[in-house]
Amino acid sequence: MTCLPLSLRWSLPSSVLGLFLVLSIAGCGANSPPSVRSGAEVLAANDFAALDGERVGLIVNHTAQVDTAHLIDRIDRAPNVELGALFGPEHGLRGTAGAGEKVNDGRDDRTGAPIYSLYGDSRTPTPGEMEGLDALVFDVQDVGARFYTYITTMGLAMQAAADAGLRFVVLDRPNPLGGNYVSGFVLEPEHKTFVGRYPIPIAHGMTVGELARMIKGEGLLPGLDDLDLTVVSMENWTRDMQWPDTNREWTPPSPNIPTWETALLYSGMCFYEGVRVNEGRGTDHPFLQIGLPWSQEAAHSVVDTLQARSLPGVAIDTTSFTPESRPQAAPSPRFEGEQMHGFRVQVTDRTTIQPVEVGIHTLQASYQQAQVEGDTSFISRPDHFTRLAGTTRLRTLLEEGASAQTIIESWADDVQQFRNQRSSYLLY
Repeated sequence: MTCLPLSLRWSLPSSVLGLFLVLSIAGCGANSPPSVRSGAEVLAANDFAALDGERVGLIVNHTAQVDTAHLIDRIDRAPNVELGALFGPEHGLRGTAGAGEKVNDGRDDRTGAPIYSLYGDSRTPTPGEMEGLDALVFDVQDVGARFYTYITTMGLAMQAAADAGLRFVVLDRPNPLGGNYVSGFVLEPEHKTFVGRYPIPIAHGMTVGELARMIKGEGLLPGLDDLDLTVVSMENWTRDMQWPDTNREWTPPSPNIPTWETALLYSGMCFYEGVRVNEGRGTDHPFLQIGLPWSQEAAHSVVDTLQARSLPGVAIDTTSFTPESRPQAAPSPRFEGEQMHGFRVQVTDRTTIQPVEVGIHTLQASYQQAQVEGDTSFISRPDHFTRLAGTTRLRTLLEEGASAQTIIESWADDVQQFRNQRSSYLLY
């Protein structure tokens, strides 16, 4: 049953209210599972015992919330832990810097702690920045996609901690896509960059804590054999949970992931960063709508193709929009000020959607239309396109005229091998 809002309960007669309370015990409580508690919240509830007596550096951004406070402030107030330094990943400590925008060092106004950028001149904590620390603590919300750079930052910081003889503590958070969905090309070692560092699928289905265990255990980065790694696990999270099941409020982890639905589709729609379109940046729906550089009729043709495929969990329709400059999210979006015709992807059933597969289907249909239009430069950023895919196979298959289903089937064996490899590192 639906629980009544508090304001309405106060207005009910006592007899009706009493009946409502009886029904609430039998109904609302039974249908309202406990909210997922992040590793940071578990740590705080235990009075930071796992960090007792240590001077720590925090690798955090604005997502590192502990109930209604920030982890920075909770650590600063904890009598048994000393805050030594703050480290900010891509998009900065407050999450407001744009994609690829350099982040500068600084000092935290509230605590006075120095802030060191992990997305500026250096991508790793330096020995000088870690001097006097006992541990590095990582608490950043991931989106479950290999090319989202926070997990690369985590791995490089693990290496820095190992080199300096520091403990590395990961405060676990939910994978927004859940822990069962695994899909996409496995990154090939020759294509590893900051955008993709590990031989894992695009949608890896792991939490950051599980991934840290795998990075160390499988030697996915060198020099981690002796790393003292601790993962503070979540409570109440299970692998079948997508973000809405966690009963947690969504905090955009970066400017162009404003909603959970964006995070869900991002693992498939990010390929459009490598081709000659507008990927929704400069609009209210980044990665959920694509502006194609052709006529309205061409956009209709792409949509007709996609609608005929009846992709599960999504509705795809035509759209038109004009990308505009947005200082934090998209200061200079592609095709700024030009009316674009393209398509919009809407989630209709989050339990059946396969986001990487959706991305491949829409990309293949768009590439197919590019050939009709004589657009020979559709893959306009080939190096970045390969970085995102983690392989040259995607571009090769597109150029050979492979169907979307053929492309999807091409990674099946690699994904199964990864599933087997990751199994001993899962915590939930």
